[in-house]
Amino acid sequence: MEQVKVLIVDDNVELRGVVAKFFSRQEGITVVGQASNGEDALRIIAETLPDILLLDIIMPKMDGYSMLEQMRQLNLPKEPEVIALTALGRDDFITRAVELGVRYYMVKPFDFPVLYQRVMEIAGRRATRTETTMMAPTVLPARSLDERIAGLFLTIGIPAHIKGYQFLREAVKMVMDQPEMINRITKELYPGIARRFNTTASKVERAIRHAIEVAWNRGRIEVLNQVFGVNVCSLDEKPTNGEFIALVADKLSLERSA
Repeated sequence: MEQVKVLIVDDNVELRGVVAKFFSRQEGITVVGQASNGEDALRIIAETLPDILLLDIIMPKMDGYSMLEQMRQLNLPKEPEVIALTALGRDDFITRAVELGVRYYMVKPFDFPVLYQRVMEIAGRRATRTETTMMAPTVLPARSLDERIAGLFLTIGIPAHIKGYQFLREAVKMVMDQPEMINRITKELYPGIARRFNTTASKVERAIRHAIEVAWNRGRIEVLNQVFGVNVCSLDEKPTNGEFIALVADKLSLERSA
């Protein structure tokens, strides 16, 4: 059986790796490449002629919409079918994607089994018995708090390899357990994290600041506002460490109590 060729385009290197690893385990599917922006994706598309494109919308250099517009000018023998994987769930974003030929629009965090099914549907294939069994049960277990925090950080563009990621994760968990601690961020929160990681409170503060700035420097303001449900962010006005920690903690606490 001919392999279904898949190209993954997303500026989040950790998420790209997870998606690529998942599909490398699926029979009948070959990941032909990965790209972090639309410019690189266009080059790889011309070289590999993928069958299916898994595409983020908000990316540096060239976003997903611009990439789709320019892909039409490549005069490919056959354009890849497109599945959008994005944190942007607004109707106008979805409408624009459909106008540009997107077959499916999936909002992060997405179900990997559902994504797999969509790929197979587009390719006109059926999942083998082994693959179908692997995807069961249809009712997925509840994600742990660490998994939910990791998924949220990946969505808004905070990479897992920087030190501030770990400190932010601990800060969110501590504030969820003791909401009043957000009012004692300098005297208790930073020192508490510092003790756990054998470092200093000032280094914790700076690393958390750096992690927040990484997300801003990626220009993913639309994603941040979509995640938090309100227009809390702008390129010119970054939230303080405390404001950002409180936003994330409040969001996850509301989800947990829902």
